[in-house]
Amino acid sequence: MSTGAEVDIVLHAEALRRELDWLVAALDARFRQHFAQPAGASPATHGDATEVAPDVPPPPALPAGSALSVIVTQHGLAAHERLVLALALAPHLRPSALDLFFVKNRDFDRGFTEFGGSRAQHHGGFLPSGETAIFLLAGEDLAARIAALALFDPDHAFAQAGLLQLDGEIGGEPQLSGALRVSAETLQRLQTGVWHKPDYNAQFPARRIATALAWDDLVLAPDVMDEIEIVRTWLRDGPALMETWGLARTVKPGYRCLFYGPPGTGKTLTATLLGQDAGVDVYRIDLSMVVSKYIGETEKNLARVFDQAQSRRWVLFFDEADALFGKRSATQSSNDRHANQEVAYLLQRVEDFPGTVILATNLRGNLDEAFSRRFQSMIYFPMPDATQRLRLWRSLIREPGRLAADIDLPELAERHELSGGAMVNVLRFAALQAHREGAVQIGAGHLLHGIARELRKEGRTP
Repeated sequence: MSTGAEVDIVLHAEALRRELDWLVAALDARFRQHFAQPAGASPATHGDATEVAPDVPPPPALPAGSALSVIVTQHGLAAHERLVLALALAPHLRPSALDLFFVKNRDFDRGFTEFGGSRAQHHGGFLPSGETAIFLLAGEDLAARIAALALFDPDHAFAQAGLLQLDGEIGGEPQLSGALRVSAETLQRLQTGVWHKPDYNAQFPARRIATALAWDDLVLAPDVMDEIEIVRTWLRDGPALMETWGLARTVKPGYRCLFYGPPGTGKTLTATLLGQDAGVDVYRIDLSMVVSKYIGETEKNLARVFDQAQSRRWVLFFDEADALFGKRSATQSSNDRHANQEVAYLLQRVEDFPGTVILATNLRGNLDEAFSRRFQSMIYFPMPDATQRLRLWRSLIREPGRLAADIDLPELAERHELSGGAMVNVLRFAALQAHREGAVQIGAGHLLHGIARELRKEGRTP
């Protein structure tokens, strides 16, 4: 008996099979025309890359409810756009369909330049490039080739929806030499109907963060919460509000905020809760994977994150952002120029990003001053006062019966200035100590020992 998931996969597979069969027919027609074989009429483009060759059958009807059908309808993909998407999918789903491109030019004993593409290190099949896509659509018709370049514009559905892209230019080579790559999310969705969430790796130096806590667990001063409510409102209603109020033409898309203040005061938790509240994913950028000593690598690493997030409603969270967005210095060497160029590039990417970006730092003064005018919100997270510390202690200790009678929480909150993060560390240490001693309750001594450890870590006298 087939499960629902198996039925869905069969549906998606049938849609992909029809599309790839059509791609094979289109490739056959283009090769016949290119090599002037007598069989079949020669397709003519006449400068219009949006028209499929005359002897190519019309695009197939797709099964209703299949992921491919949904994407084609949602983004209004025309026949020529569907062909390019199918071409990008072929190495993953039917690599043998591209074996035609391995034919050699007998005059030069190598492949044909006009086919583009390459052979991978481990994959035995042909990997299409932008040149391959243009050859399929336009052949040698120069006007049609130029018209087809619009497929790789940033405002095209391919880029806007994150469906596929050309790899960046390499060493000044032509734009179309970049590999034609379908995104991992699109590939996953077309095969299973489920959106893939990217995993942390060298190609995507960011990790999705979540929390089991709720807004009630976040203890902040009322004025700080009021500022956070502004960000919360934007995530829920901002884009629609801009349209309703007629501000979309003058207000740039996206929202940029700075969270600054001592460590452990709730900056990361706030960012996570904002995403959770709006039903969007929050990705924390791993700066150790982004920052590189090699010229251009930092920008390239960061571009991978922004490019994947461009069409999503993700919140990008840069923790310890001063490591990446530090102050620019006077130019005294090539290293200074490179560092300043990096900051300028980051400024531009953050400003142009249509989603929400949150930067967090312990010291606001470490950030480049040019960021100030680019932030819609700059929120200071202070150390909690005594009243807030008492609320934090009570919210952290879910089972009051685990506290010994000698513990006076109001006195602890009044006497010891600690951040919420430090309190979590204290409580963990106290619980471990009590367990080691065979006790069933945490005593005042356990907590005071933990507090002393935290204060020493911060360079303060217990």
